Amino acid sequence: MAEACWYVVHTYSGYENKVKANIEKTIENRHLEDQILEVRVPLQDVVEVKNGAKKIVQKKMFPGYVLLNMVMNDDTWYVVRNTRGVTGFVGPGSKPVPLTDQEMFNLGIQADNISIDFAVGDMVTVTDGVWKDTVGVIQSINESKQIVTINIELFGRETPVEIGFAEIKKA
Repeated sequence: MAEACWYVVHTYSGYENKVKANIEKTIENRHLEDQILEVRVPLQDVVEVKNGAKKIVQKKMFPGYVLLNMVMNDDTWYVVRNTRGVTGFVGPGSKPVPLTDQEMFNLGIQADNISIDFAVGDMVTVTDGVWKDTVGVIQSINESKQIVTINIELFGRETPVEIGFAEIKKA
């Protein structure tokens, strides 16, 4: 299988979040989770001063653009290109050009790859976040998104919860 790369998609201005939601819904409906790995609208914190009060707000880094981490093939190209609000991929003609590792690093978007030594069925403890100090059993591992699904007991029932690799340790 081809390797996933980051691509830039041009959208109507103001439609970035709607395009992101539509692509994510299509990924779920068409079971393309293994081909379109991540959809991002990059945000940055900006300090605004209104009436003498400083306020930190999030603004889009690139209005009119959405970033996609995907395996480029005819199916994924068609799905993204025909999403409502998308005007096209960034690149010459109809050929999308992936971002280089250096470009991703400059944007501060490239996530660190965390290697784990867990397996399905292992007992783990959550070390951070809302579920801190919760113990659960790993049900599935998603290497590309760097998350594990664990079953925890909540209100007397087994409930699946997704936790990042960095937030767990072996129990």
